[in-house]
Amino acid sequence: MGYIGEKDKEFLRSEFEKYLKEKVKLLVFTGPNCKYCNVATAIAQEVAELHNTIEFHEYKVDSEEAKKYNVEHAPTVVITDGEKYGGRIRYVGLPSGYEFSSLVEDIVDISRRNTEVSDEVKMQLDIIDKPIRIQIFVTPTCPYCPRAVRTAHRFAILNEHITGEMVEAIEFPDWANKWKVMSVPHIVINEDIQFIGAYPDEQFIKYVVEAHKKMR
Repeated sequence: MGYIGEKDKEFLRSEFEKYLKEKVKLLVFTGPNCKYCNVATAIAQEVAELHNTIEFHEYKVDSEEAKKYNVEHAPTVVITDGEKYGGRIRYVGLPSGYEFSSLVEDIVDISRRNTEVSDEVKMQLDIIDKPIRIQIFVTPTCPYCPRAVRTAHRFAILNEHITGEMVEAIEFPDWANKWKVMSVPHIVINEDIQFIGAYPDEQFIKYVVEAHKKMR
């Protein structure tokens, strides 16, 4: 039994046929004693079967590929072209529930090798020239979380110095407790700046720029 319903598969096939252009790689990193790794692998495999531009690969979290993409936790799903985007667009934990839509939209953007933000936001993104890590703590039942995840991922697509990392708070409770995650989406930038909520791009980027300034 699959995780994606037949009607959803038909819809996704149609959308992928319209929008996918270049190759996309779905990399799933698994490890020992990983409760959700099999599910993450199955979901990625099912998605990859829907269009010939999507490749699926599975690696161990202690592999050379994991080092290449700077992956330390299992399961982690990386969406990449293999080169330009590296491991910057990632899901630590299952991209399930509402987050499945984020996964699909990321695949489209990576395949197009571009995404959309306003000129104002693009100008501020262009300022970022040091490593920025945006972690978005989510739960599968949060309807607002995909917006925050997609914002971080779009920023990462447009700037090589930014990594957008969804973290499934229920799967990684110690991590969530470290940042006192009580409601989601809870955003942590460079383990320094925190805020809660799915803010518009123009407001979100201000926190990213603030984190960048504090690195100087």
